[in-house]
Amino acid sequence: MTDPTQESRMLRDPYPAYAAMRSACPVQSMPAGSGGRANYLVTGYAEAREALGDARLSKDTRAFFKGKGSRRRLHPAVAHSMLATDPPEHTRLRKLVTKAFTTGAVTALRPFITRVTDELLDQWPVGDPFDFVAGLAVPLPVIVICELLGVPQDDRPDVQRWSGDLFAAGKSDVIDAASHSMADYMTGLIAAKRMNPGSSLLDQLIAARDGDDRLSEEELVSLAVLLLVAGHETTTNFLGNALLALFQHPAQMDRLRENPEDIPAVLDELLRFDPPVSTATFRYTTEAVTLGGTEIPADTPVLVSLAGANRDPKRFVSPDLLDLDRDASAHLSFGHGIHRCVGAPLAKAEAEIALRAVLSRFPSIRLAVPPEGLDWRRTRLVRGLTSLPVVA
Repeated sequence: MTDPTQESRMLRDPYPAYAAMRSACPVQSMPAGSGGRANYLVTGYAEAREALGDARLSKDTRAFFKGKGSRRRLHPAVAHSMLATDPPEHTRLRKLVTKAFTTGAVTALRPFITRVTDELLDQWPVGDPFDFVAGLAVPLPVIVICELLGVPQDDRPDVQRWSGDLFAAGKSDVIDAASHSMADYMTGLIAAKRMNPGSSLLDQLIAARDGDDRLSEEELVSLAVLLLVAGHETTTNFLGNALLALFQHPAQMDRLRENPEDIPAVLDELLRFDPPVSTATFRYTTEAVTLGGTEIPADTPVLVSLAGANRDPKRFVSPDLLDLDRDASAHLSFGHGIHRCVGAPLAKAEAEIALRAVLSRFPSIRLAVPPEGLDWRRTRLVRGLTSLPVVA
């Protein structure tokens, strides 16, 4: 059985464990899972970057699990999203959504993001403890991505709940049920938008599906679900992790408070220091691959630790130090290669606007509890706080 104390320690601060594994071997086999075959974990930066860009490491889960059997009942739209495809299928799907997250498209969204941020901060109590995650880190990106996709306001609490359930580690029944709830909802929303077309990103994807058949119906639903979930999960965790890192480095907090114009330039270091996604999504070898001197057999799952790679001293000097003067642009927090997070520009814009507003409006903001008392989400895939009690 898993030691709950050890698990809690790993969730709170996984970096000593990553360092120990990386020091022993940057690519190593892990204990066999239920399928009887060991997975391989990558914790070194050079090896992680290589793995993320190696076409021999496939993301096609449909091909990997074919014939292997599974008791899971994930909705196909969730199980086989764009994240679980290889070129040319992945190239075709990614092209359809990339234009929504270009620099120009995100710049056009900035006034809306700023307005939503200010409205949320207007509701903060002053002088009393409250939860930063519930008060800003969750609602801001949820509102933005729902607005982008055209999700009605009354439906957003359900969308938020289902999205959280999709990351309920160790609760496969909860995850599976949430996948069906989310996919069924998006199927209904797509049908409603066909009856009443608008100008949202989802309407544009429907037009691509219905216009020249570049999308199947399953692909349309799958893209909608993926954009909805990925569009806010990463930013929610990024905001909480970034603010906590600044609380724990008060001199750096003071610098940004006094020089808010520096915030855009330090986002990469905040992402490197404690990334919102700990482990990249599923990959497996299509043939034997040698990575970091370790031979990985064909048809073997490979887990790439983005968090571990970002703290590799061979790539970043004094990696356990938050250094806002560091050039951290090579971090792997958004992945690397053809699968790099398409929504990265939007996540960074939301974080910049939110952090600037918080530090300017609440210059005395502080933690309301000791850091060791904070509760982290119980999942190894994403890294984020369930709550962050603060006093503004």
